[in-house]
Amino acid sequence: MAAPVKVRKVGNSLGVILTKDVVESLGVAEGDELFAVRTPDGIRLTPYDPDFAKALESTRDYMRRHRNALNDLAKR
Repeated sequence: MAAPVKVRKVGNSLGVILTKDVVESLGVAEGDELFAVRTPDGIRLTPYDPDFAKALESTRDYMRRHRNALNDLAKR
């Protein structure tokens, strides 16, 4: 989906106005945080934090590898 956005002045910064369709497709509401991710094609706005997802996957991997030790600790 390609939707035009308008750049507007917001205080001393610039902001973009998202259409209702874009807001609904992102599943966000006023006050939610979006992440601007640089891609080879430009910038992608997403409610998904790629750095957090990477850290979460790393933690899940650690937990899988050390499942027995974590289970032992949970029993104490």
